[in-house]
Amino acid sequence: MLSEGIHSLVDTGNQCLLLYGLKKAQQPADAQFPFGHGKEIYFWSFVVAILIFAVGAGVSIYEGIHHILAPTPMGDPTLSFYVLGLALLFEGAAWFFAFKEFTRSKGKWGYIEAVKRGKDPSMFVVLFEDSAAMLGLVVAFIGIGISHYTGNPLYDGMASVLIGLILGGTAVWLAYETKSLLIGESANPELVEEIRQIVTQYNAVESISELLTMHMGPDFVLATLNVDFKDDLNIGELEQTIADIDLQIKQSCPRVKRVFIEAEAWSALTAKHQ
Repeated sequence: MLSEGIHSLVDTGNQCLLLYGLKKAQQPADAQFPFGHGKEIYFWSFVVAILIFAVGAGVSIYEGIHHILAPTPMGDPTLSFYVLGLALLFEGAAWFFAFKEFTRSKGKWGYIEAVKRGKDPSMFVVLFEDSAAMLGLVVAFIGIGISHYTGNPLYDGMASVLIGLILGGTAVWLAYETKSLLIGESANPELVEEIRQIVTQYNAVESISELLTMHMGPDFVLATLNVDFKDDLNIGELEQTIADIDLQIKQSCPRVKRVFIEAEAWSALTAKHQ
């Protein structure tokens, strides 16, 4: 029960941190952060994963080992069963809404693929936390029940350790999934290919030498392109083509907020004279 109480406290704090991260991510760009604050949600999602591991999993495992090494007789578990039952009911409702929203947002992807490709960690962080919470409640219910009916408090401590391992595994997975977003993950291959097709359809374009993308937030993609334009273009035609490409990419791909295009021939010529 102590492990689940700590888990519930950490879970509540984590939700507040995610809400804070979402609010901070909506702040407009400024001189210090010219690309906006979209990565705030990535940072706070990573902090949530660390808190689950350090506080939730750490304290649960510690308390479990302590009760295994020094077991104490259990009292009447009736109140504990009522509390766990209500907690399971409320947590189940929260999990249902999180799962429903995650199913809606994942689109045609599978669930595992959606987690790997998803760029908004707030969606799967909540789902993972609620899933771990429900599993932990079931383990606590079983552990207390077995300890009560066998008269052996050792099972209660073992259940606490198992809850800690569940939280630890959840935290490690969350940290792994949010780490790449925090560092700077590229856009999904479908979006990259769409950008490539938009650019190559222009007659003034010979080829794309390099196309790099990076998520600055869940709905903010930065795209940089090194484009080989035809040699017979004059400056005016080159500028107009670049402006048209920039506009069409942003209209066709709303998540792409910034586009930087470098003309390969001009960049090579500049490098030659340096």
